[in-house]
Amino acid sequence: MTKHYNVALDGPSGAGKSTIAKLLSSRLKIMYLDTGALYRAVGLKAFRDGWKEDDSAVAELIKSVSISVKYDEETGKQLVFLDGENVSEEIRRDFVSGYGSRFSALPSVRAALLDLQRHIAKEYSSVLDGRDIGTFVLPNAEFKFFLTASVDVRAKRRYDELIARGQEADLEKVRADIEARDYRDMNRAVAPLKKADDAVVIDSSELSVEEVADKMLKIINGAE
Repeated sequence: MTKHYNVALDGPSGAGKSTIAKLLSSRLKIMYLDTGALYRAVGLKAFRDGWKEDDSAVAELIKSVSISVKYDEETGKQLVFLDGENVSEEIRRDFVSGYGSRFSALPSVRAALLDLQRHIAKEYSSVLDGRDIGTFVLPNAEFKFFLTASVDVRAKRRYDELIARGQEADLEKVRADIEARDYRDMNRAVAPLKKADDAVVIDSSELSVEEVADKMLKIINGAE
C-alpha cells in the first residue's frame, strides 16, 4: 500500500495497544505515534508542579508547557520531551500513568494535544493508539480497531511489565487500578473510551501478539 492512510487503534489499558501498534508500524513501514505518552507527559508535569484537576486552571498552565516527539531511527523508539527534557523513561512509571489518565479527562488537556496528533497523522501515514483515536482524534481514519482483553488478563500483563522493570507491584492493586482507570476513561465528559461504530473488535485475551497483528494486517492489506 503506497497511499497515505492512518490506522486507529483504541482500547482499554493493558489490552496490548502499544505493543501491537509498534509491531504494525514496523510491518507496514509507517510511523507509530504513542498518543498515551503525550498524556503521560502532561501527567508528569502535573505531578511535578502540583497541579490540581481544575480545567480552567490547567487551561492556563498548559499554555506554557512544551511537549514534543522525536523518533530514534536507530532503535525505532519514540522519544518524548517535556520542556526540552527527555522523559521517555520517566513517563513509564506506574504513578505517572495514573496522573496521565486523570488529567487526560480534562477538556483543556485534550484540546491542547489534539492538534499535535492530527497534524502528525495528516503529514505521515501512521498508526495511532489510545482511547479515542477512532471516535474523536481521527474519526475518518481508513482503518479502525478496538483491542480489548479481560480485566484479569490485562492486570497480569501490567503486573508482569512492572516487575520486569524492577518496580514493586501487587497484582490485586494493579487490577483495582485498571478497573478504576476503565471507569474514568469510559465516563469522562470529553471523548470517552468506546468503540467506534466502524471499528473491528479484537479480543486479545487468548491471542499472542503475532496473532493479533496478523488479523489486523490481513484486514489492512485487503485479505479479509
